[in-house]
Amino acid sequence: MKTLFTMFLLPAILFMSCAGPTLNGADQLEDYHHLFKGKRLGIIANQTAVNRRGEHIVTLLRRMEGVRVTALFGPEHGFRGAAADGQSIAHDSLDGIPIYSLYGASYKPDSAMLAGVDMLVYDIQDIGARYYTYIWSLSYIMEAAAAYHIPLVILDRPNPIRGDRVEGNVNDTSSFVGRFPIAVRHGMTTGELARMFRGEGWTPECQLTIIPMRHYHREQWFDETGLPFIAPSPNMGNLETAIVYPGMCLLEGTRLSEGRGTDIPFLIFGAPWLDSRALSRALNGAGLPGVVFKDTTFTPRHIPGKANHPKYENRLCKAVRMHVTQRDHFFPFETALRVLYETKRLHPDSLTFRRRHFDRLAGRSALRRLLQNQADWSEIKKEIDYGRTAFIEKRRNYLLY
Repeated sequence: MKTLFTMFLLPAILFMSCAGPTLNGADQLEDYHHLFKGKRLGIIANQTAVNRRGEHIVTLLRRMEGVRVTALFGPEHGFRGAAADGQSIAHDSLDGIPIYSLYGASYKPDSAMLAGVDMLVYDIQDIGARYYTYIWSLSYIMEAAAAYHIPLVILDRPNPIRGDRVEGNVNDTSSFVGRFPIAVRHGMTTGELARMFRGEGWTPECQLTIIPMRHYHREQWFDETGLPFIAPSPNMGNLETAIVYPGMCLLEGTRLSEGRGTDIPFLIFGAPWLDSRALSRALNGAGLPGVVFKDTTFTPRHIPGKANHPKYENRLCKAVRMHVTQRDHFFPFETALRVLYETKRLHPDSLTFRRRHFDRLAGRSALRRLLQNQADWSEIKKEIDYGRTAFIEKRRNYLLY
């Protein structure tokens, strides 16, 4: 198994030094035809699983000689990517092929779902943040692959918010928004995370093959790869949103609206009770690098498939719009905590926390307690990097690029 993995890794290392467009795993299927030939495949994918020409992984594999696609699996938001955040998804089908939901009754495929599968193929674009659930679906897939002795192939894709950046604390809780201890902005690709999950013993040993990218460099933002950006979930419509998400997702666990029910979720936040002018002044005066804030208003609306019933639905919210001006210098996790710190200072009674959800997102209850008790900002900053140094050292063992 290690020999096979090394064989696939060496071409990636050779190509990285050559000029050329980034090629994800789906762009290289023909080079790995031998892997899939004669196999009945179960594909874990969504709408992001396309090559540079926009052809979907299911189409590509179905037209391969000697390959059969016998089962499909969809993560949160569904195989087609149309379901709203947190919406339970039922099983479905495509051209007679069953689509099994991994975000409904179970997170893990069972023996009945895998009965006609010889190999699992995973191809989903991650967003680079611990909260994003696709990587945790992968962890359950790895468990199933080990349990039923089915080989797993991962088609690797870029970390869209730079794979050389690690920010935020390491969680000491376990949930579907942070199952294993990794930093909030982990700076890893899906293939690298799979290697870490297995290498650290967080998932059982499974037969894992990674088809690495070519011409990919860790310091690239997604828009520098030349690959098409396809929204990986209904509220992640562009790279600008992905850049702020590793911090602004924390607002889900508070009484502040994170902007769901608008066209710019996570880039705008507010509440009917918010003094948005005072907050924007405080944030602009805090010296946060790479970002500016402007007070505004918005009214959250019910948007089918995007925001079922957002906070403060149909109520005018006084709000702050954030603009990332220098993304290379912007720190989303620290910025979001400063937003909460300044909001709590201005509205000590109005800003409250959904304790269980906030703690799952934050990874540790210490951050919530410090914010609730209006601790000094210097104390909060110490918590921001909890476990980060050790994580960076550990992650070195699993990097491919």
